[in-house]
Amino acid sequence: MGSPVLPDLGTEILIPVCAIIGIGFSLFQWLLVSKVKLTPGSAASKNSGGAGKNGHGDYLIEEEEGLNDHNIVLKCAEIQNAISEGATSFLFTEYQYVGIFMVAFAILIFVFLGSVEGFSTKSQPCTYDPLKLCKPALATAGFSTIAFMLGAITSVVSGFLGMKIATYANARTTLEARKGVGKAFITAFRSGAVMGFLLAANGLLVLYIAINLFKLYYGDDWEGLFEAITGYGLGGSSMALFGRVGGGIYTKAADVGADLVGKVERNIPEDDPRNPAVIADNVGDNVGDIAGMGSDLFGSYAESSCAALVVASISSFGINHEFTPMLYPLIVSSVGIIVCLLTTLFATDFFEIKAVNEIEPALKNQLIISTVLMTIGVAVVSWIALPSSFTIFNFGTQKVVKNWQLFLCVAVGLWAGLIIGFVTEYYTSNAYSPVQDVADSCRTGAATNVIFGLALGYKSVIIPIFAIAVSIFVSFSFAAMYGVAVAALGMLSTIATGLAIDAYGPISDNAGGIAEMAGMSHRIRERTDALDAAGNTTAAIGKGFAIGSAALVSLALFGAFVSRAAISTVDVLTPKVFIGLIVGAMLPYWFSAMTMKSVGSAALKMVEEVRRQFNTIPGLMEGTAKPDYATCVKISTDASIKEMIPPGALVMLTPLIVGIFFGVETLSGVLAGSLVSGVQIAISASNTGGAWDNAKKYIEAGVSEHARSLGPKGSDPHKAAVIGDTIGDPLKDTSGPSLNILIKLMAVESLVFAPFFATHGGLLFKIF
Repeated sequence: MGSPVLPDLGTEILIPVCAIIGIGFSLFQWLLVSKVKLTPGSAASKNSGGAGKNGHGDYLIEEEEGLNDHNIVLKCAEIQNAISEGATSFLFTEYQYVGIFMVAFAILIFVFLGSVEGFSTKSQPCTYDPLKLCKPALATAGFSTIAFMLGAITSVVSGFLGMKIATYANARTTLEARKGVGKAFITAFRSGAVMGFLLAANGLLVLYIAINLFKLYYGDDWEGLFEAITGYGLGGSSMALFGRVGGGIYTKAADVGADLVGKVERNIPEDDPRNPAVIADNVGDNVGDIAGMGSDLFGSYAESSCAALVVASISSFGINHEFTPMLYPLIVSSVGIIVCLLTTLFATDFFEIKAVNEIEPALKNQLIISTVLMTIGVAVVSWIALPSSFTIFNFGTQKVVKNWQLFLCVAVGLWAGLIIGFVTEYYTSNAYSPVQDVADSCRTGAATNVIFGLALGYKSVIIPIFAIAVSIFVSFSFAAMYGVAVAALGMLSTIATGLAIDAYGPISDNAGGIAEMAGMSHRIRERTDALDAAGNTTAAIGKGFAIGSAALVSLALFGAFVSRAAISTVDVLTPKVFIGLIVGAMLPYWFSAMTMKSVGSAALKMVEEVRRQFNTIPGLMEGTAKPDYATCVKISTDASIKEMIPPGALVMLTPLIVGIFFGVETLSGVLAGSLVSGVQIAISASNTGGAWDNAKKYIEAGVSEHARSLGPKGSDPHKAAVIGDTIGDPLKDTSGPSLNILIKLMAVESLVFAPFFATHGGLLFKIF
């Protein structure tokens, strides 16, 4: 078998040091962003990165255009303040409700898992090795509850910090756009990096500390220790669900309301300060796309780590107590932070952006560079942290695996992520023919636009599914379910860069909104629009990553659940499993229906309120009176808090009801069914929405001859494009991204409660 090159002490130093470097780097980036001042007289403030660098002829347009006005800077600061306050108050309200749920669910975990052995405090025979004694089920119940709380709190903090950084950076990006597109890009990207590195490093550090603290009690009982750690993943994802659904409903209610009345009925531009829903719309970008996305990817990361650790604990690593190979998933993530740090420097320091058309390639290069560097990093880690050969638990047997095979498992996940990212980009960027075809279909009205957009979404599912299928086949063939778990981890190993690119989008979007509201010149708005259009595509790429990794994560969790619930085979031909399968496949549709209807009904209230203000406030259209922004913010807040509870309950209660009443076989069917149908709907919904949005932007920008023939703003094709974009909003920002949490969350919840279901589940079948 051999022992790994890296000693245990090396692992104990490497993981926390990498995490601390990640946190340090994010604080350094934040410091650089904070050098852009939001006070008058600092228009020519020296930005980090040296004079003239990335500024491309560092001059202020205002001086040319006679607009060098303190009022603009003050106006930007004022708008930023309103957005920040709206986002903070919404998240605090949301977290109060979520906090109550968290405590209730924590009690449920403790009671259910404690009752497995009748709350006994005696040591029990181990699940996988009955000859040995393991810690009592009551201990696992207690520690699972602590891990759940830890995961939930880390998830909430990650989302909240991300939102704070984004609202701090949006107006600074707007002001930097006066000096050139390069400066604005760097400010937005650095702010995204702050969030990416904070989240990746915090997630890793908290998990590592939790494992070491739990070890003080569990000692040599690694099976029990890592079973308890799965609560961490459950906590992370359950918070992400509420963040994603609540934030998604908030942002889209405001967006749809603002677009329908402002653009379609009143013919005023996007983000026009006369539009009462405009502040709510910009707040929504931060609570949905930033706080929700942060919690979501943190959940994926926590779960893929937990799934890998659970399987490893009952393989040779766990049985022989080999600490370094056991923590292989965490070492991969540690190296990922260092790789992403180097990658980020390519965007901010090594290359300058001088023109608008260099923005998108710079963001795409981030993905390519991080993937190539990470492949080398994983090869080194697999060589030093793993023995040359070892055994992996494979449904009751031990499978012999070589270290190079495990490297291939991680690499296949990593590259599948890149493929999914690029396919998503091809289908959602207006530089390619699919989106241009959708834009062209607007000539004949909204109906053809909707047909083309839906077809594009369905078609965009094909290649990502093949990529996921190949990575599952390769990784499972080499290293069973552990292989699938580390493939998911491979896809998420560059999470810091992925999140930086993702957070960049909403920050640029907000920057554009602030420029419009502050009445800045047309040229500045053009620059922020260019940043925003690139951000739209990268947001779609980020969603592609999140969905692809969710599919692999939930399969790995499914494998761990099947092993833990002692199911030897999941036979589709048995009625118990098949009914689960068909019901599971229906759940994503039920969930999507709930979230889309929530957005629809909240948008309805918003439209009525915006219309009321336009009709009753004298001088609003002329720009002499101010709209009542606060009422619109309140409508969005109230609707999202109220509406996020039913979809959340559906996801959280399904595994419990099925497990208790129908047992583990039916539950395994439900998990498989929801995974298979959820992935397809999530990809098609996200890409359809993204394509409609960029088709509208393609017509508005009017860069090519073709685009100009469809425009300008306010033309019939443009109005048809706006309708498509409005329909796509809940698809791409509420239903689509929330579905990947549904898939993962049901699987991790089933895994946490597996001991209880295996002992007490299937009540209905026991009666009959």
